[in-house]
Amino acid sequence: MSTLYDKLGGAAAVDIAVEKFYEKVLADERVQHFFAHTDMQQQKQHQKTFMTYAFGGAKHWNGSPMREAHKELVAEMGLTDRHFDAIAEDLVATLVELEVPQALIDEVVQIVGSVTHRNDVLNR
Repeated sequence: MSTLYDKLGGAAAVDIAVEKFYEKVLADERVQHFFAHTDMQQQKQHQKTFMTYAFGGAKHWNGSPMREAHKELVAEMGLTDRHFDAIAEDLVATLVELEVPQALIDEVVQIVGSVTHRNDVLNR
C-alpha cells in the first residue's frame, strides 16, 4: 500500500514543497520573525527529513521531539495558536500552488494539524 509520502511524489515532491513553503513563511509577516536568526538551509533540510517521516517515507525520526524543538519559541518568542494556524495556512497554500489533489491536502492537514501535534508544538 502506498504511503502519503509516495502519493505526494516522494523525495522530489517534498524538496519542492519545502522550498516553496519557506518562501511563503519568510514572506508571512505573522511568522517570519521566528526565522530571523535561523540557518534556513539547515531548517529546510530538517523539515524535509521531518515531512518524509511524518508522511510515511521513513520509519524513524531522529530529530528532537516537537515539544523540545519548539520550547524556546513558545517561552521566549510567544509562539501561539495564531502562529501555528499561519504556518498551516502557508503549507496548504503551498500544496494548492503545487496542484496537489484536495484529498491528499486533507491527509496532510490531518497529520500536521492534529490536536496532539498542535499541543506538542505549543507545549501544552
